[in-house]
Amino acid sequence: MTTTRLRPSHPSAPGPRPQPRARAVWAVPALLLVAALSLGAAGALLVLAARPHGPAQRTVVITMHHTHFQPAEIRVEPGTTVRFVIRNTDPIDHELIVGDEAVHQRHRVGREERHDGDVPGEVSVPAGTEATTTFRFDEPGRVAYICHLPGHEAYGMVGVVDVR
Repeated sequence: MTTTRLRPSHPSAPGPRPQPRARAVWAVPALLLVAALSLGAAGALLVLAARPHGPAQRTVVITMHHTHFQPAEIRVEPGTTVRFVIRNTDPIDHELIVGDEAVHQRHRVGREERHDGDVPGEVSVPAGTEATTTFRFDEPGRVAYICHLPGHEAYGMVGVVDVR
């Protein structure tokens, strides 16, 4: 028959006592593990905090000069809302219409004289002034911005937003 010796349950009880070094051997790796996990969690929180929250927003300045847009091409990611600041440095009026082919076809034959910014992506910009409009680009692809005043599109007043 084997006899199992139990450790005393009270510190003043007779019998062998655990050595303090045995506890320290396990304490150091445990503390290192806790520290590593804490640093890892803190790093993950920093990465998450650095990521943009919600939809992206961007401001793009477009200059209308010599009946052309500068820049004539812009690149954005899907889901970006662009705030266009349009500066007309020409001595004649212009407009900025952003949209798909259906929007541009409607404006090619339309009779709207002015766009006061009530429709996102559609604004008139009188000579020597500045105007703003916003437009959200949800789907990947190419979206044109055009001045539809008579002859301006044919003269080259066309730009494109590359959404990808």
